[in-house]
Amino acid sequence: MLTRGLVTAVLVAALDQLSKAAILAYFARRALGEHEVVTSFFNLTLTYNRGISFGLFNGGAGLNALVFSLAAAAIVALLVLWLNRVESPFLAVAIGLIVGGAAGNVIDRIRLGAVVDFLDFHAGSLHWPAFNVADSAICIGVAAILLDGLLLRREAH
Repeated sequence: MLTRGLVTAVLVAALDQLSKAAILAYFARRALGEHEVVTSFFNLTLTYNRGISFGLFNGGAGLNALVFSLAAAAIVALLVLWLNRVESPFLAVAIGLIVGGAAGNVIDRIRLGAVVDFLDFHAGSLHWPAFNVADSAICIGVAAILLDGLLLRREAH
């Protein structure tokens, strides 16, 4: 299952970085904060998150990049250790989603000092904080792990 999880992680990190490169190229000639209306509930917008999830601790740029990258690296190391012991293909993919998402965001922090976010969902003037492919993979991976733990595990009798 280690291979399955690591392949998932590499695919997620690659897709995340490709999507961010496309967004950076698309917004290269626009001012930060401009957005592209896609639907009545979805915009593409370029933002840089120097904090953690949903912009928390978005202040201390340099120190945040280092601290959050080290924290993510430690979490990824623990997840890979767990992945090495997993026997369920479903759980291996779930862990791979989290590892790949964390890796994609760490690459941004190291390369740019912040995470590139660009998916902006809203209902009228109420906006969910912008996020990216890596964030989505992490959330789906965590939900899958919860699903596995709460509903899919069967006690051996």
